[in-house]
Amino acid sequence: MVRNVHERLVPAPIEVVGPLLDRLGGPDDVLWPSPAWEPMVLDRPLAVGAAGGHGPIRYRVVEYEPGRAVAFAFDPGHGFDGGHTFTAEPVGPDRTLLRHVAEGRLTGSMRLAWPLAIRWAHDAVLEEMFDNAERAVGHEPAHPARRSRWVRLLVALEAPRARPVAPPRTALLAGALPRVDWSDAHAVAALPGTPLDPQAWADAVFRDPPRWVSAALGLREVLVGLVGIDRGGRTAFDTVARCDDEVLLGSDANHLDFRASVRREADRVVLTTVVQLHNGRGRAYSALVRRVHPVVVRAMLDRAARTLSRSPAARTAEVPTTAR
Repeated sequence: MVRNVHERLVPAPIEVVGPLLDRLGGPDDVLWPSPAWEPMVLDRPLAVGAAGGHGPIRYRVVEYEPGRAVAFAFDPGHGFDGGHTFTAEPVGPDRTLLRHVAEGRLTGSMRLAWPLAIRWAHDAVLEEMFDNAERAVGHEPAHPARRSRWVRLLVALEAPRARPVAPPRTALLAGALPRVDWSDAHAVAALPGTPLDPQAWADAVFRDPPRWVSAALGLREVLVGLVGIDRGGRTAFDTVARCDDEVLLGSDANHLDFRASVRREADRVVLTTVVQLHNGRGRAYSALVRRVHPVVVRAMLDRAARTLSRSPAARTAEVPTTAR
């Protein structure tokens, strides 16, 4: 048998904290730490019989007392025969004890998966949820949850990875350059809760690349000037056009012109590069760059997806005016 318990004293009355439980699994859930973790989603408002889960873990509501408690039973076949419960209990007039208990019997591969991986991810999710509860009532946690190296590794292994895709045809790309000598495109999954604004993704991709990419671009700036190729400078990745779901970046140089489109689709972000070559220097430079370009782009997209999927530093909820 497994019994896993997490508790947190939240510095607010039950009338303020309790309703936060009622929002679990819904579109206005402020407790579940998404998009850092796959969101908890139920098929209807919280009530007995509501079903859903997070990621591959599925469960249904078997008990519900508004503002006080909700109990879930895991669906059969997951290797965890049991359930988990959230409760809120008043501790005096201005404090509330939030508690989560997961209890059940491990079967099959879960006997190994729970102690090696799932338990550690579960603990991280719960502590981040309790952090969000404190923030939702206007109180920054004294000791915010910090992920262990093992949890960070587990998250990295499950993180979305950029993959090559067919270059899309979009309005901005259609007139981006007079001629396209080569192009490519890569896409990464956009987790629920990540920004819908393509500019936010463009900034994350090009303004905050991995350190090794920044170092490579710095070296490039030094070397290209020696062979008569324009340096990129700070404006190389400025936005030159945009629409609701796409931004276009790029610059013109003496050897080639390039444009980079960042498009936010329903469940993914697509980064497309189009290039027009001008001369022999451009062709020679392009022949070298095209070999490393896909690796660089995938690394930048992967980092942007991780950065934008982290839990917000603070989350707020509407609470009764009388409780503030």
